[in-house]
Amino acid sequence: MAGYSVAFDVRDYECDLQGVVNNAIYQHYLEHARHVFLLSKNINFSQLHSEGLDLIVTRVEIDYKYPLRSCDKFVVRNNLVREGNARLVFVQ
Repeated sequence: MAGYSVAFDVRDYECDLQGVVNNAIYQHYLEHARHVFLLSKNINFSQLHSEGLDLIVTRVEIDYKYPLRSCDKFVVRNNLVREGNARLVFVQ
């Protein structure tokens, strides 16, 4: 499936004492980008749950390129890859 990008701004409260984004926050960025991507395809995450279909994260692997700091602007790019009959993999 074609790629999709979501722009973000780092907020002060997402940074730790060293002044960089806390590593756990990156997963929030990725999750939000996945939800925005799904909505762009008219797929509502909450509605899927109500219908008994739950999309779950089974694995996360992050390679950090450089630290994000307060007020930085960045983009999360989403690509969706089919893996087998029942699995879709987000490459972000």
